[in-house]
Amino acid sequence: MKPDLIGLENAAWPVLLLDAAGTVLRANEAAVKLLGPAVEAGGAKLSAVWAPDNHLSAEKFLAQWERAPGAMVALRLKGRGGVVLQQNAWVCASVREGQRFFLIQLPPGGAAGAPPASGALSQRLECALQLARTVSLDFNNALTSILGHTSLLLGKMPPEHPWRAALVEVEKSAARAAEIASDLATFSRTEKEERTLAAGSLNQLLQRTLDCFRATLGTRPIEWSLRLERRLYAARFDEAKMQQVFLKLLENAVEALPEQGRITLQTRNLDLPEPMQDQNAHLSPGTYVCVEIEDTGCGIEPAVLPRVFEPFFTTKKEAGHRGLGLAWVYGIVTNHGGSVAVSSQPGGGTSVRVYLPADRRLVHELPENDADLRGEATVLVVDDEELLLTLAETVLGSYGYRVITAPGGQEALNRLAQGPPVDLVITDLVMPGMSGREFIEALRRRWPRLPVLRTSGYVWPVSAAEEADYLQKPFTSHDLLLKVRQILARRAMG
Repeated sequence: MKPDLIGLENAAWPVLLLDAAGTVLRANEAAVKLLGPAVEAGGAKLSAVWAPDNHLSAEKFLAQWERAPGAMVALRLKGRGGVVLQQNAWVCASVREGQRFFLIQLPPGGAAGAPPASGALSQRLECALQLARTVSLDFNNALTSILGHTSLLLGKMPPEHPWRAALVEVEKSAARAAEIASDLATFSRTEKEERTLAAGSLNQLLQRTLDCFRATLGTRPIEWSLRLERRLYAARFDEAKMQQVFLKLLENAVEALPEQGRITLQTRNLDLPEPMQDQNAHLSPGTYVCVEIEDTGCGIEPAVLPRVFEPFFTTKKEAGHRGLGLAWVYGIVTNHGGSVAVSSQPGGGTSVRVYLPADRRLVHELPENDADLRGEATVLVVDDEELLLTLAETVLGSYGYRVITAPGGQEALNRLAQGPPVDLVITDLVMPGMSGREFIEALRRRWPRLPVLRTSGYVWPVSAAEEADYLQKPFTSHDLLLKVRQILARRAMG
């Protein structure tokens, strides 16, 4: 797979992506504007804009750079109209699947006379950010395959299967790795607008989290009570992070129980016309969803209760407890604009209430058993990663869908034109050659009513209007099946 100009397509300075032979694979708009159409046409060579009075030829320059990379270097390039420009350039080399590629950036203020060192630090940082984007993208693609196949097996595996607990641990580890990749991608973004979180149902997330958690407990005699508000308001949340919140609260509740006990999980809507105080949590007027996890365990001493959110504070004497659990829960929830309240009595159990801001609208919740996730539609999946095409074929195919795959946008257009008719297209947004966005534009011109589900391992800002047709990588098999089912159901209703 060829790398792309991830995050640099719209950079204000010229950027070129080349292969080891000096062929220009991609040029951003600023590069075309400076250097002319010579770098825009497919198959163009760096030598086409390489001034003859450079110390080395373009080919020798790249070969030498590969052997002994340096910092910023002055290059003489032919711009529009044949005008020779002296530009300070920052060059990065990388290897993908055994092939070497070069990224050449011409920073602002890099014309003749500008000191090469003046932009070296910023360009070095930009190259580091570019590497971070590429690593996070590849990491998310690999994690999508791991999470997808693991969650598919868990969905088919009976609760008493001896390997189920091990698979749950694999899924939890992959979800944690996905958080790290997401943080890396967010850090590496050049634009700093806040990522829009998708609106979803905490009922569904809580139910899935509980199912996964109970599978790890074996035959321990715990009484579970689930009281879910049937018409729960929509809340915006990062699913992976909130799942970790619920897992940590469930772990704490189980640890607090004697050999037997009861744990109650409850959700409810909350409309506050005026401020409300719940223990340490202060809630401003507004609309909230409350998730409460209550146990009948040993409880918390009154002197200890005010300190439960302090980092590194713990009452657990066993090795390995660092006292970060509730502090971490508190940080995640408050970063979502919510609050956490804890009430407890020694010997009388503990109740933890998580409040998240919500909208007074309902998320359409489809039933989540296997029969309701099945379908007979024909789905075209477009992705340049073979691992993800295989995942889509495996997951969707096992639930009755007919799956057609294409490794790129042009191949997908050809298959759409040749038939058979397709009910839904799933496409990656970051692909070499024809990008996902370019593919969608071409598809819309010929098939304007064909629904499209967009996916990406790169952190894109998604508006509220776009979130219904977007799936962030990595995702589980359930995420994929539910999103496909929702889009097709919406299409059937017109």
